Amino acid sequence: MKIGIIGTGMLGEAVGLHLLDVGYDVTVFNRTENKTERLKQKGASIAESPKQVAKDSDLIITIVKDADAVNEVIFGKSGIMSGKHDGMCIADMSTVNPNSTREISKQVIEDGIDYMEIPVMGGPNVAIDGKLVMMASGKKEVFEKFKTVFDSIAEQSFYLGDTGTAHSIKLAMNLQIAMLALSLSEGITLTKKAGFDPEIFLKILNSTYFKTGMSEGKAHQMISESIEPTFTLANLKKDLDTINDTADSIDAELPMAKIARKIYTDATEAGFGDIDYTGIISYIKELSKK
Repeated sequence: MKIGIIGTGMLGEAVGLHLLDVGYDVTVFNRTENKTERLKQKGASIAESPKQVAKDSDLIITIVKDADAVNEVIFGKSGIMSGKHDGMCIADMSTVNPNSTREISKQVIEDGIDYMEIPVMGGPNVAIDGKLVMMASGKKEVFEKFKTVFDSIAEQSFYLGDTGTAHSIKLAMNLQIAMLALSLSEGITLTKKAGFDPEIFLKILNSTYFKTGMSEGKAHQMISESIEPTFTLANLKKDLDTINDTADSIDAELPMAKIARKIYTDATEAGFGDIDYTGIISYIKELSKK
């Protein structure tokens, strides 16, 4: 089975490298070609367009910024659909509004091509070893057809039924990430400003029911503000925009999501967008100085 990847940012690159490691034939495309260099060195074929990726692939995984970008790579000039063929499937790993993915899926399927949504949890540091957690929606038979590939990418895969479900749960998961990062940032900042070692705060927190993977892992790096980006602050801000837009479309009132959106927006505008999302602690530290 031949795999195509469109979008080779941090996550797309790691997924591609892993698929090459386990023996798949991989073709990739990215608008910025130098972001495909590591994949090329590992044996990936580099395409000049999404159309070429489609022609050379059975399963095309899209990992791009938002629904507009998904639309563009599928339906735009030299897009995936201009290179479609029998048996091909598009699987979207981007984080997008579930309303948008339903519209995209409907159009793709009407054009005779299978469509899945496969957002994941976990960054490039786990994707490189195939240890992501995947949420999948679409036709069950299509999920089963490509399950071997999905199982290569993720150590756990959850089939969730109808289109839109996976992206809805992915947004709910990313909302948890934003809240945890903010909570830990404020807990660490409060402890520091009170004159105590925040490692004591983490030691006590992590001995209780309220510990999380973030408090046990990244929080120690948050204290030193030395976190290698795995998912940027600007990307989480973008996802908070999508979360709030989705909530508005279904009349869900999410007051904390609105607050989180403003904080991440302000941090991005203040120049913190390119750091890791947990680097929101650096912005909160700056606020504490004012």
